[in-house]
Order: sequence, then structure tokens, then C-alpha cells
Amino acid sequence: MKHLIMVVEDEEALALLLKYNLEKEGYDVMVESRGNKVLGEVEKHQPSVIVLDWMLPEMSGVEICKLIRSKPDIKNIPIIILTAKGEEEDKIKGLSAGADDYVTKPFSVPELMARVKTQLRRTPEKKTVSEITFADIRMDLVEKKVFRGENYIHLGPTEFRLLKMLMETPGKVFSREFLLKNVWGENIYVESRTVDVHIRRLRKSLNEYGPDYIRTVRATGYAIDINPLSDEE
Repeated sequence: MKHLIMVVEDEEALALLLKYNLEKEGYDVMVESRGNKVLGEVEKHQPSVIVLDWMLPEMSGVEICKLIRSKPDIKNIPIIILTAKGEEEDKIKGLSAGADDYVTKPFSVPELMARVKTQLRRTPEKKTVSEITFADIRMDLVEKKVFRGENYIHLGPTEFRLLKMLMETPGKVFSREFLLKNVWGENIYVESRTVDVHIRRLRKSLNEYGPDYIRTVRATGYAIDINPLSDEE
């Protein structure tokens, strides 16, 4: 399977140059130019390496780096920061934010290609999880389908992401705020009660073929549990 390299660069000519050379090396490449969209794209596509410019519209590369390192499912993705800043203090700032490597502009393309290969060698192959199960509920993450026993459960995209979040850590109570941030995204502004609406839809779909495993914790949030004992509001 090809490695996916994510290039985060708002200078179009440089982004195209990097994309061309990375593809010549045999990698799949995706390009993002706006800082506030990067985190969601990283979570969605799980690239093998991120080549991240320091100066970006809306959010700096250092801020993005810190956010990525705060997310358990993506925190280990190697990050190479690109910057015109050459001072030692700036380099330390970038590495302290969680970057694995630091390249100062202008740089040679062969050097950057070598740095990408180095990060790939240091990163163990990820085992792709294609299915999650909890009791009689099974999620096919490849086909994006949910089954309860032998019964197919039709879920909307949001309910699918909610269920995936709950099933990845059974018994853990997720706050509404956490679910909003991680299911809807960082920059989507919706009320916390939106979570309740989608949980009700999820329950209705799942409970058609079996008992209710979703636990409601008053004033806190939701979990999935064999013995839910929901404390409904």
C-alpha cells in the first residue's frame, strides 16, 4: 500500500513542486493550504507523514502541530516543519511543539525527499482496523456499514461517527463537548444539544434489533455499555 504524504503549504508553486516530486518517489500526495482545515483532514485521511509550513492562513504550523500531538489517534504521525525562520530559537520552538524534523527555506528538494524517507523508516507500519465489535453490534469501517446480529442498520454519517467513537472505548463516558469537537469538528459551531438529537437517532436505529447499550450520564455525556443503566435527563 502506498504511503500518503500530506503537504500543508499555502504557497501554490511550492506546494505543486513538492507534490510533483513526492509523486515521482511513488507516494500518494494530498495538499492543504488553509490552517484551520488541517486537523480534520489529518483525522480523516491519517497520512504517513505531514510536511507542514510554519506560516499559514488562519492557524500557524506550530499551533497545528500542537493540536495533532494532543489527539491520541493521530499524535504519532511524523511532522516535518517547513519555515523561512532560521533562528535557533525558532527551531527549538518548532521541535518543542512536537515536530519530528525542521527544514529551513530555501531547501533542496532531494534533501526534503530524504527527510521524508527517514521519517517513514522510523514509523512502524500501521495496522489498519477494518472492523469494530461490541456485543452483537458490528461496524465495518471499510464499507461504512453497521450490523446488529444479522440485521443491517442504516445510519447517517454523523450517527456512524458517533457510534465509532463510543465503540472504540466501551464504558468511557464522552462529554457532549468532546463529541462535538471530535465528531463534528473543531470549527463547526453547533449547540451541545445537537449531540442529544443524534444520540436519539442512533438509539432508535440500534434498538430496533436489540437492547439499549448507550448510557446517558446526566449533565455529562454518553457511553456504550453492556449494562447502560442510563441516568436520563
